[in-house]
Amino acid sequence: MTLTKSKYYFEALDNYPYYLPDCLEALNYALSYDPEDADSLCLMGRIYSEMLNDYEKAKMYYEEAMQCDITNVNTPQYYIKCLLDNEDFHEADKLIAYSLKIKGIDRATLWLYRSLLSEKRGSFANAVKFLDEAEKYCFTECSLNLVKDRRKFVKSKISKKNKIKKKKETK
Repeated sequence: MTLTKSKYYFEALDNYPYYLPDCLEALNYALSYDPEDADSLCLMGRIYSEMLNDYEKAKMYYEEAMQCDITNVNTPQYYIKCLLDNEDFHEADKLIAYSLKIKGIDRATLWLYRSLLSEKRGSFANAVKFLDEAEKYCFTECSLNLVKDRRKFVKSKISKKNKIKKKKETK
């Protein structure tokens, strides 16, 4: 990472998501200095995914970022979220499995996404099981509270599902 490039990357990061015009300008400068910088490509993917909901374009940037630096700890987390939002469940499952092997990555977030994937597939029991795994990797109160709240939410969906099932059986 060159000093010039880092200045523009951090400028873009500082402006994201509050002032996108300046963010994009700085990000384009950063990418012109180093078109293979994984963090800059990841941030561009985030803009397309989180701000513009253009998941296909975002996936293109995330894939390029992964190709440029396969061990980057930032890219997989945002890429997985993009895949889940776009309902690319099989790809998300594969990326989660790979990402859990990356040294230094936030495993609590990955297990949380694995839980969300199971929930979206309708497997609430597995979602709770993956939240239990996520809890093992929580090292801040904030992340632990997030996992606990999510578990409570998923369990409420299980109880609703069971109530609906019992009503159908009694009819």
